[in-house]
Amino acid sequence: MAGIPNLLKYLPQEYKGFYEDLFIELIGRLVELQDENGYWHASLLDPESYPVPEASATALITYAIAYGINEGLLDKKEYLPALTKSWNWLMSVVDEDGKLGWVQPIGADPKKVIGDMTAVYGVGAVLMAGTEICKMK
Repeated sequence: MAGIPNLLKYLPQEYKGFYEDLFIELIGRLVELQDENGYWHASLLDPESYPVPEASATALITYAIAYGINEGLLDKKEYLPALTKSWNWLMSVVDEDGKLGWVQPIGADPKKVIGDMTAVYGVGAVLMAGTEICKMK
């Protein structure tokens, strides 16, 4: 999900319409799939098979929602609750030593995740989300 905002930052204006529409549609669907606790599952369409949280996807979606609000593509009043829930959940899975947990291992399909799992790309995604959220202040 974070790829579209990154593309929109550099795409010439005459080509943005398609990707902005796609972005809005995808974010709308992703918000529907958000867990009530604020995260997204490793498998978006089969959360029962992967009932535990997943931090890297949650962070990338959080970044995208914050970007969309900041750029006026998403209505802040409508999307801020989902953004707030996801950010609060992400902050809850950073332990007292600063380690981000619940990061799915690299792979082509959803994997089982436990709270102790981490990876640098998950941390990078959280930093991207936090940077975009800071722009809101």
